[in-house]
Amino acid sequence: MYWFNSLLVLHFITFSKHFLNFAAMCNPRAFVLLVLVLKLLLLASVSAKSNGSQWKTLTGSPPLVIARGGFSGLLPDSSEAAYDLALQTSVADVALWCDVQLTKDAVGICVPDPDLDLCSVISVVFPNQSRSYLVNGVQTTGYFSVDYTFKDLSDVHLRQGVESRSDAFDDFFQILTVDDVTKKIVQTQTAALWLNIQHDAFYRQHKLNMKSFVLSVSKKVRVSYISSPEIGFLKSIKPLVNGKRTKLVFRFLDKNDTDPSTNQTYGSLLKRLTFIKTFASGILVPKGYIWPVEAGYLQPHTSLVSDAHKVGLQVYASGFSNDDSLSFNYSYDPLAEYLQFIDNGTFSVDGVLSDNPVTPSAAIGCFSQLDTNATKRDKTLIISKFGASGDYPACTDEAYNKAISDGVDVLDCPVQMSKDGTPFCLNSIDLLESTTVAKSSFIGNSIVIPEIKSGQGIFAFNLTWTDIKGLTPSILNPSAKFKMFRNPKYMNTGTFVTLSDFLSKTKNETTLPGILITVENAAYLAEKQGLSVTNAVIDALSSAGYDKPGSQKVYLQSTDSAVLLKFKEKTNYELVYKIDKIKYDASSEAIEDIKSFADAVVINKKSVLPWDNGFLTSNTTRIVPKLQASNLSVFVETFSNEFVSQAWDFLSDSTVDINSFIQNAGIDGIVTDFPKTAARYRKNRCLNLGEKTPPYMLPVQVGSLYALISRLSMAPAQAPAPLPLLTESEVVEPPLPDVAERASAPLPRDPPVTKNAQPKVTVCYLSNAAVFVAFFLLL
Repeated sequence: MYWFNSLLVLHFITFSKHFLNFAAMCNPRAFVLLVLVLKLLLLASVSAKSNGSQWKTLTGSPPLVIARGGFSGLLPDSSEAAYDLALQTSVADVALWCDVQLTKDAVGICVPDPDLDLCSVISVVFPNQSRSYLVNGVQTTGYFSVDYTFKDLSDVHLRQGVESRSDAFDDFFQILTVDDVTKKIVQTQTAALWLNIQHDAFYRQHKLNMKSFVLSVSKKVRVSYISSPEIGFLKSIKPLVNGKRTKLVFRFLDKNDTDPSTNQTYGSLLKRLTFIKTFASGILVPKGYIWPVEAGYLQPHTSLVSDAHKVGLQVYASGFSNDDSLSFNYSYDPLAEYLQFIDNGTFSVDGVLSDNPVTPSAAIGCFSQLDTNATKRDKTLIISKFGASGDYPACTDEAYNKAISDGVDVLDCPVQMSKDGTPFCLNSIDLLESTTVAKSSFIGNSIVIPEIKSGQGIFAFNLTWTDIKGLTPSILNPSAKFKMFRNPKYMNTGTFVTLSDFLSKTKNETTLPGILITVENAAYLAEKQGLSVTNAVIDALSSAGYDKPGSQKVYLQSTDSAVLLKFKEKTNYELVYKIDKIKYDASSEAIEDIKSFADAVVINKKSVLPWDNGFLTSNTTRIVPKLQASNLSVFVETFSNEFVSQAWDFLSDSTVDINSFIQNAGIDGIVTDFPKTAARYRKNRCLNLGEKTPPYMLPVQVGSLYALISRLSMAPAQAPAPLPLLTESEVVEPPLPDVAERASAPLPRDPPVTKNAQPKVTVCYLSNAAVFVAFFLLL
C-alpha cells in the first residue's frame, strides 16, 4: 500500500502548487494554514516510509518459504509426514513444493525424480525391471514412473534419497498424488501450492501431456506457482493460466546445462532477463548464482538479484539444506546462511527453496532486521568452550577475541601447567589434541600415563612454556569422522596465552560479565610433577585483581570435588562441579554433598534429553529440576553448530537445539564452541510471546519422532533400562595430595622392575620404531 499512499501525496502536492499561488494572493492566513498542513502530510509520508516494509524484495513483502517436498531434510521427500511437518513448523503462507511426475495412466504424483528408484523401494517390489531412457539427452537407467500405473505403485513406499539422512522412516509412506497434496493446502487456507515441472520434454516423448494435467489441476484448486527449466513449457502455458492467481517461474539449472526447448545454456540465458520477463514473473536459481563459493568460502555477491528486480522479475534461490555443505563463513549455522540471502542490507531474494523450512521461517519471522544492540530476551548464560573454538584453534587469542565479539557471557580458560610452572590456557593437558606437536621435534616426548588418558600423549608438563608457545595451534574437528571440518583457512591461526595474559585481557573487557577457570589433573600434577595448579590459579587471580570486589564474576570448575573444596577453603569465587558421565538422576546424598562445595553443576546434553540412535526417546530427565531445587545452577554442554552433534529431533538446526533445551528443560547456561549462535538466539523477537509464539520457535515435542518410528515399525516394547543415577560415592574424592618436591631430571625414567612391587604410575617411552609408526598414525 505504500506506493498508493505516495501517489496520493504526489497528486496532492501538484494540486497544492496551484492553490498556494491563489491562497497567497487572496488570503495570507489560508496560505500559512495550508503550508502547515502540507508539512504535516509530508512528515507523515516520510514516517510511513520509515515504518513501512524494510524488506528489499521486489514487492517489499517478506520472502517466501518454499518447502521442497515438504520437510524433506528429515523425512522421505514428498511423503505425507514430510508435508505435515512442513505445515506444522513453518510460516503460515509456506509454499508446498511438488515435483510433478506422470504415471503410465497420466496420474500426477509428487516425487522428486522420474526415476522412482532414487526415492522409493520400487526395485524391491519389482526386482529386475529397470529400463533405460534418454532424459534431457542423457541415457539414464532406472525405474521410471511412465512404466507403471498409479495402481501398480500402491505397494511402493518412499525412502530417504540422501544417504547422510536417517533411514528410520524408509518404506512406510505411500506415494502421494498431486490431489493428495492440494487437499492439505486447502485445509490450511493459508499455504500455497508450488508445482515444479522438471521434465516436460521427457513426458512428451512418452505421449503424456504435462500441460493438460497442470491446467486440469489449476481449474480445481489455486496453483500459486508453476516452475520449469523448459522455456517451451512456460511459453505454452502462459496464455492458459490466470496471471493474477498463478506465477510462472523459470528455473535455472547448472550454467553449463542446456534448456531442451531452446538448446541454449542456462549461463547464456542468465544474460537475457528481459526476454525471460516476457513469459515468467520470476526466476529460480541455485544459490551459488547469487553468492558464489570458492574453496568453501563466500565470494562477493553477484548483481543478479538487483538486475532481475530492475526488469520486474522476482528471484527465488534454491539449494538450501541444513545438512548440506555450507560455506565456512556460516560456521555450520544454517540460519546464518538464510540471513545472508534475505537480510544483508543490500538486497533480499524473494523466496528460498529449502529442505528444512523451519529454519528460513525462523530467519524471516524472528531473526531478520534485528538491531545489533537488540535487547536480550533470555537470561540463559552463554559459556564458551575453549573460546570460539568452532571458528579458531581452541584457547588461542583469536578464539578468545571472537568469543568476546560474538557476545559470550563467560569466557573459559582450561588451565594447564608447563614444565617450568607457567599456567596457561589450553583445552587439554595432551598437546597432541590441539597443536601440531606430532610434526615437531618433540615427538620423542610421547609417553603413556594411564591416570591421565589411555594411549600416548605429549603432555604439557614435559615442555617449557617457551617450547609450548612456539607450537602451532590446530583447530579441533570433533565431527571429522563425518568429513565435517572447521574453518580450514584459519585452522592453524592464533597464539596460545598464559593464564596471566588471559586474566589481564578479560579484566579490561567491560562487555564481559564473567570468566571460568577449569582445573583438571590437579592430584597428579601435585604428587607426580610437583606442580600446584590450584595455587597457580589462586595467585594469578589475585595478581590480576579478581580477588577484589568487581563487576565480573569468576567461576572455578573441576570434575574433582577435592579441587573445589581446596578453592572453597581459600577463595570466595563461584564453584562449578562438572559431572563427566551421563546421569539422568542424582541421589539426595549426592546432591547434598555437591551443595557443600559447589554453586553450579555442568552436565552433558544427553543427561537432560536422552537419545537412542539419534532420536530423543523421552521427556527431560529428573536431574535438572533436582539440582535446581537445591539452588544449584545447571549448565549444559556442548552445543555445537554441526548437525551431526544434534539429535534428529532438532531438525539439523543449532537454533532449534538451543531453543528446545532452554524452553523444555529450563537450564541456566549453555556451554558452546559457537557463542555467536547462542548470543543471536537470545535477541530474537519470538521469545516470551506465550501462546502467540509462532510454530517455528516452539520447542520440539520430545519423543514424538521416536514414537512415530516405533508405531511405523511396530517394534515390540522393551523393558525400561535402569536410570543412570549419580551416587554420593561418585562425588566424594580423596583430598588433594601435598605438592611433591620437583625432580631435577627433565623427564622421569621407567621405574625399575621389582619382583614384589607394581608401580602406581606406568610411563612408557616409545622406541624409535614405535615413535616412527606413531608419528604417521597422527598425521
